[in-house]
Amino acid sequence: MEHFKTIARFTYPSDYAVLKLVLQQNEIRHVFLNETVINVLPFHSNAFGGIRLQVHENDEQKAIKIMKDLDSTSDLKIV
Repeated sequence: MEHFKTIARFTYPSDYAVLKLVLQQNEIRHVFLNETVINVLPFHSNAFGGIRLQVHENDEQKAIKIMKDLDSTSDLKIV
């Protein structure tokens, strides 16, 4: 995953469900690492370092802005 940077970590997939949809709508190149294994073994999330959101370095600032906007203007909070 060359040129991708980790910009956030999450414990459970439900923590980022809305964010995932917004990233897709804005065509942000992204991947959630460890998503599948934590879906299967949710109580092992901390052992794997959580679910890491990685975005392409060219989309990094746009993705961070989207996260901040979601966190500050919505009742939905990114934890």
